[in-house]
Amino acid sequence: MRLHIGREGTNRRALEHRYAELWAQFEASFVRLVNTYESVPQAREDLLQDIRVAIWMALPRFREESSLRTFAFRIAHNRALTHVWRRRPTEVLDDLEIPDNGNDPEAIAIGSIEQDRFNSAIRSLPVPMMQVITLTLEDIPQREIAEILGISENNVAVRLNRARGLLRQKLGGRS
Repeated sequence: MRLHIGREGTNRRALEHRYAELWAQFEASFVRLVNTYESVPQAREDLLQDIRVAIWMALPRFREESSLRTFAFRIAHNRALTHVWRRRPTEVLDDLEIPDNGNDPEAIAIGSIEQDRFNSAIRSLPVPMMQVITLTLEDIPQREIAEILGISENNVAVRLNRARGLLRQKLGGRS
C-alpha cells in the first residue's frame, strides 16, 4: 500500500511540475485570449482563473494525442466560450480619433487606447470569427487552430478571412 501512495505522490509532483511549465509557457497567451473575450477587469480575472482550474483538472487526462499547446488552448477557448454564452458583452466601438503619436510622450497611453480599441473590435465579432482571429494572433498555425476548434482547415481560412474584413471595417480601414 505504501508503494501505491508513493507513486501517487510522485505523479502529483510530476503533474504539478507539468502544470507550472505549461502555465509559464502560455500564461501571456491566455491573458491576451481573455482580454479579447472580456472587457471588464474583474471578469477577465475570473475567466483567467476559470481557465487555470479547468486546465489543472484536465491535465491528468492529457493523452498526448495532440500537442500540449493544442490541448491547453482548446480548454481555454471552451471556457471562454462558456463565459461569452453566459454574458455576451454589448459593447459598441467608440469612434476614437487616434492622432499620429510620432515621438509624442503620450505614445504609450495612445498605444494602450489602440490596444483596447482593437480588443473591443475583436470582442464585437461573431464568436466563430473571434476564435480564429484570437488564435491567429498567438501565431498558432491554421492546422492547429482547426484541431483546437474541431473544424476543418478550410473553415479556419474562411473564418479568418471574414474576421479580418470585419475588423478592417470596424477599425476604419478598407474592407
